[in-house]
Amino acid sequence: MNLKAKLDIYLRLARMDRPIGTLLLMWPCLMALVLAAGGMPDIKVLVIFIIGVVVMRACGCIINDYADRNLDAHVERTKSRPLASGEVSVKEALTLFVVLALFAFGLVLMLNPLVVKLSVVGIILTIIYPFTKRFTNMPQMFLGIVWSWSIPMAYAAQTGEVPAEAWWLFMANWCWTVAYDTMYAMVDRDDDLKVGIKSTAILFGQYDRHIIGLFQLAALGCFITAGWAADRGLMYGLGIATFIGFSLYQQRLINGRERAPCFKAFLNNNWAGFALFVALGVDYLV
Repeated sequence: MNLKAKLDIYLRLARMDRPIGTLLLMWPCLMALVLAAGGMPDIKVLVIFIIGVVVMRACGCIINDYADRNLDAHVERTKSRPLASGEVSVKEALTLFVVLALFAFGLVLMLNPLVVKLSVVGIILTIIYPFTKRFTNMPQMFLGIVWSWSIPMAYAAQTGEVPAEAWWLFMANWCWTVAYDTMYAMVDRDDDLKVGIKSTAILFGQYDRHIIGLFQLAALGCFITAGWAADRGLMYGLGIATFIGFSLYQQRLINGRERAPCFKAFLNNNWAGFALFVALGVDYLV
């Protein structure tokens, strides 16, 4: 196999061909940096976090595929992943994970000690998450913690501390993550039941749409509180209104619990996050 073909496999293993996860991780991280800075964050911190989000999302995908390597082959959506299909070995995957994790840790070493300490917790959470699908029906709730950990890290990097405002944003993103990842799990529900993977989509059963709605509502309340704590104004309020509109649209998509619309609803959350981030940025500008 030539170098180009092998590199393509590694990029797919790190899910670089599917940036949706990186984007969903990026928007709350950028929001945290902007809120912590009261506008434009420090350029060095901004660059480190943007690169860090990309690298750590790749790490998360690799360790997830390692944990699910014997199950993904039985799931329609995941059977072509490099580890499940045998295109890459376990040793290669773990080596790539370690290299990327060390690179990410090298990035945070350029920041203050509090960020370094939080980053150690972050990598531990990233490693644990894929295995939660074996012993709990609520892996999406653990993922919400992993997916939100960049928020206290961002505040720590920008201000040297993690104020209450940061935890409101953390809770907002936690609730939002549980909501959209349950939509994602609805796509695989039938396959997951066959192979024994646990998820909130299975746990919530016939009440899935209603509970997703409650998490969306809770996320909305926490986003509003975080904005209020930071004394945000009209433009941020318009972002909140847009977020509500996207949430209602997603509820419509998942109404029939069909695979394609549920996946579309999951993807739509990228635009909800983007709109809220842009609204926050514009709010500071005006």
